[in-house]
Amino acid sequence: MEIFCNECKKTSHYNLRFSKLFTTFAAMNTENPELSLAHDFALYTHRHLFLTGKAGTGKTTFLRNLQSVTHKRMVVVAPTGVAAINAGGATIHSFFQLAPGLFVPGRMAAGKGPGHRYAFSRQKLDLIRTLDLLVIDEVSMVRADLMDAIDDVLRRLRRSDQPFGGVQLLLIGDLQQLAPVTTDEEWAVLHEVYNTPYFFSSTALRQTDLVCIELHHVYRQQDDAFVRLLNAVRDNRLDSTLLQALNARYRPSFRPPADEEWITLTTHNAQAAQLNARRLAELPTPEATFDATVKGDFPEQSYPTDAHLTLKVGAQVMFCKNDPSPAKAYYNGRIGRVAGISGQRVTVVSGSDRIEVGPLLWENTRYATDATTATIREEVVGTFAQVPLRTAWAITIHKSQGLTFDHAIINAGRAFSHGQVYVALSRCRTLQGLVLSTPIPPGVITTDPDLQPFYAYTEAHVPTLATLQADRRRYLGDVLCSIFDFTEISMLLRHFVRLTSEYIPYHPTYVASVSTAATQTDARLSAVGVRFQAQIRQLLPAAETFEDNPHLQQRVQAAMTYYCKETAAILNDLLEAELPETDNARGRDLLERQLTDLRTAFREKMNIFIACMGGFSMKAYFDAKAKAQVSPTEEKKGGRRKRVTGFAPAESSAPRKASRKTAASADNTAADRESPLYQKLLRWRTNVATERRLPPAYIMPMRTLMAIMQARPQTHEALAEIPGIGPKTLEAYGAELIEILKS
Repeated sequence: MEIFCNECKKTSHYNLRFSKLFTTFAAMNTENPELSLAHDFALYTHRHLFLTGKAGTGKTTFLRNLQSVTHKRMVVVAPTGVAAINAGGATIHSFFQLAPGLFVPGRMAAGKGPGHRYAFSRQKLDLIRTLDLLVIDEVSMVRADLMDAIDDVLRRLRRSDQPFGGVQLLLIGDLQQLAPVTTDEEWAVLHEVYNTPYFFSSTALRQTDLVCIELHHVYRQQDDAFVRLLNAVRDNRLDSTLLQALNARYRPSFRPPADEEWITLTTHNAQAAQLNARRLAELPTPEATFDATVKGDFPEQSYPTDAHLTLKVGAQVMFCKNDPSPAKAYYNGRIGRVAGISGQRVTVVSGSDRIEVGPLLWENTRYATDATTATIREEVVGTFAQVPLRTAWAITIHKSQGLTFDHAIINAGRAFSHGQVYVALSRCRTLQGLVLSTPIPPGVITTDPDLQPFYAYTEAHVPTLATLQADRRRYLGDVLCSIFDFTEISMLLRHFVRLTSEYIPYHPTYVASVSTAATQTDARLSAVGVRFQAQIRQLLPAAETFEDNPHLQQRVQAAMTYYCKETAAILNDLLEAELPETDNARGRDLLERQLTDLRTAFREKMNIFIACMGGFSMKAYFDAKAKAQVSPTEEKKGGRRKRVTGFAPAESSAPRKASRKTAASADNTAADRESPLYQKLLRWRTNVATERRLPPAYIMPMRTLMAIMQARPQTHEALAEIPGIGPKTLEAYGAELIEILKS
């Protein structure tokens, strides 16, 4: 991942082009139309997007800007811990709670077991269900089955049949850089499902209409000849002339000048570790060891430097964090030498700068939803405190991804995966700052043939401004139509009718109120909504944007007011009422879940209507939708749920009158349940059950209790007529019940 930051102004190679990069993102868009196009697709459409480009083309800058300006609920994930921390996000496995190993679509559920859905916290469920945009950074390293595991989790938790649960994807990466890791044993299973191990072979992704934007403007390297050489390496077009020019940098006896900081990039961890240990041991100065402080959840594989960091005066080191202070004295990847050590402070000389640094904090974050504002926020789950340095005579090519160096020695003769040579070479700013410790043989620079079909796809799916305009209009239409689509509420209500009829038939007034609400929703909301959606589609082509379409604005605003009143009139009282009691534990659980889903769907509609009655905007829409999905805090008072909504506007007197019949039915049931007789019967049943150490339903079923309450028998003979009162029950409890009824 490319690192562009204000600290780069301190390097000798900082120039006007980099200055433009850091002033404003708008300036980048002016000189880079592809960035502007990608920005608009991510913000104003629902199209899945693959953003690619050579190293140094601004992909990371784009991502950071998007995080600061989007009105969508957005989460960033990456395949590795280092990439996730660099991107300011979470790893794919931790965010989606995926176990290591294979995922084969159609044969298993992604996660840690059959009950995996319920392992998600309420906050995580809220977050996933409110998610609008999922960014996957360094997607070149993501395997196809991992993409399908993400799809499986999103579909299940969002209860959606759409690919990725209807969440928009923004995939960022360069397929010519590091590839996904797949062992022979894993591929023996995966090849039955996938053509390649790459993300684009995902079954779910192939069901989408993915568009692809490639960034061409290179910011890191300014030498056109070096850029051409890098492009040839990247695309496996390195002819003999270019290969000769590259291998001219092979200098087997090269020794770095004492006044310059050079770093060696190797293909294997062992090579880098051995070189660093040998060079550190050669220094005659005493050692100093710095122990990291690790708190909470911070996986060892995500440590940004050694937990036990050994340094000496004279050691070559690399900063592994950007300077958080206003001085901005160093940046991630800056090389220097240790000039002094005092306690927990280290002095590093880099160029003409003398920098003193002490322990800094890294945070391992997870995403959470703020229960008050419904905004997605990052929650710190673990910290790692250490001096932000690592010994840096050598690092692996894998760990160098995202860094930029002025001077590098490349040891890539043993490159073992596609893209390793390109990643190593592209870390350098200039060809003159690059030295090869081993020559690059022609065979080590390869392009995976599995990529060719996808390259053909990307070339055929490059969007234009006309594509963007059509997608923006389509997206606006889909959002507006979804607001006035009551299909979900209708289905939930019809299911709720079946559940209440099956599990609480002895509460007929409540069952009737649910049935009435379902009928009125179909007639007064769903049917009218279908006709209004057709009007929206007819009015959309009248202008390029919603802001330029006054007739559509007027119709939508009027509809918001109408539907706010009608929806509140039909559903508000029903959904505010408590569920009647039932002894059936499974039935109670099903009823409560269905009622929770209904209340959530109702809140979403009402929040959107209220937020947009004064004028529709995408920001208001997304904010209102997200707030509805967050579980509300239900205040308790006297054991009852306190009324915390109240969506019907004060001026909507007509709809409130129209709802009085439904409200009255619900109130009759509530009144019965709150009567002194009902409370006495409940207390009697609870006391007897406690004495006999039996469940209350074993003493007397709820349907029998309700029948007694409705009939109110005054004699043993009348009590015996109640269904569920047999001779044994009459003998055991008849006298007590008659006494309660007479009182």
